[in-house]
Amino acid sequence: MNWDIVEGNWEQFKGKVKGQWRSLTEEHLVVIAGKRVELAGIIQETYGTTREEAEAQIRRFEDRNKDYRP
Repeated sequence: MNWDIVEGNWEQFKGKVKGQWRSLTEEHLVVIAGKRVELAGIIQETYGTTREEAEAQIRRFEDRNKDYRP
């Protein structure tokens, strides 16, 4: 998954992120704005996970959405 593409098409993509991590608020999604590093940090903070677990969740999410095209 190319996060430059995700960032550039964030409005179309953020529904997929919200579907995966339902506890994320609209404010979280504004802060993330398609940035992978921000997503990892907010997952950690919101779900109380380690950095490694947040990264693992994102990798699984990327695998499921690897064919995403805006």
